[in-house]
Amino acid sequence: MADVKVYDQNRQEAGNVTLAPEVFEVEVRPEILNLVERAYRAALRAGTHAVKTRALVSGGGRKPFKQKGTGNARQGSNRSPIMRGGAIIFGPQPREYGFKINKKVRSLALRMALSSRLADNELMVVKGIELPEAKTKHFVKVAGSLGLSKALVVVAPEQGGEGSVLALSARNIPGITLTTPDRLSVLEILRHKQLVLLEGAVAPVQARFEK
Repeated sequence: MADVKVYDQNRQEAGNVTLAPEVFEVEVRPEILNLVERAYRAALRAGTHAVKTRALVSGGGRKPFKQKGTGNARQGSNRSPIMRGGAIIFGPQPREYGFKINKKVRSLALRMALSSRLADNELMVVKGIELPEAKTKHFVKVAGSLGLSKALVVVAPEQGGEGSVLALSARNIPGITLTTPDRLSVLEILRHKQLVLLEGAVAPVQARFEK
C-alpha cells in the first residue's frame, strides 16, 4: 500500500491518502506502454492522403503525339505515369492506421503509466483547488505554488467539466492540461512529466479498475 502526502493548493501538507497497489504499484513494462501509445497515435491519424491513379487523371482520350518522326518515345496517353501531369504509381491512398489493442492490455498500460509517475516521484495529490473566479492568473499562481511546469491535472468530474471555473482558468496555460478520471489516457500521462490528482479524483480513478 502506498501512502502519499496530500497537499493544499499552497503546497502545505494536509494529510495522507492510501493509493491502491493494484493501480499505482504495477511493474512497468516499457514495451506495453510503447504498444498502447502507438495505438493511440495511430488512431489519431486521418489517413485521408491520396494521389491520382490513371483512372482519376483527366484526359487521355487521344494520342499525345504521332507514333513516329518526333524523336520521342512512343506514347499512347497523357495519363501515363511517365508523362508530365500524368498519374502517380504506387502513391498513398486513403487508409485506416489504427490497430486493435485488447481491453486488458489497455487497462494494464494505464495502470503502468500511473505507477511510473508514482515511482518517479512525479505524482502529487492535492486536496483541492479553489479559485475566486475563472481567471488564468489565479490558476497560474496555484501552479507556481505547487511547482507545476508540464502537468496533467486530474479533477473530479463535477469540478472539471466544460465551462467550470477550473477548466476555464487552466485552458490557456502552456504545459498544463486538465482532465477527468473517465478521460484519463496513457498518451496524456506520458506526454506530461507531472501527474496531479485532486483528492476527489483518486477514488474515481481507482474505480475504473475495479472488477
